[in-house]
Amino acid sequence: MVKSNLQALLDEKGITRYKLAKDTDIKFQTIDNYYKDKVVRYDSYILSQICKVLECQVGDILVYQKDEE
Repeated sequence: MVKSNLQALLDEKGITRYKLAKDTDIKFQTIDNYYKDKVVRYDSYILSQICKVLECQVGDILVYQKDEE
């Protein structure tokens, strides 16, 4: 299962969801969905904009977790 690590990344960098939305020119609701890990299909454009602003890699935002059986 792929999970979003955006909340921890923003907390670590001291950036709010509102500021990220403004800096990336992406709707707040979209950023909020990534923040709350509610995204089902990840958009490469959105991920690239987030990476550009946060100066990070996609692997810093998305992490793979094995499903617990």
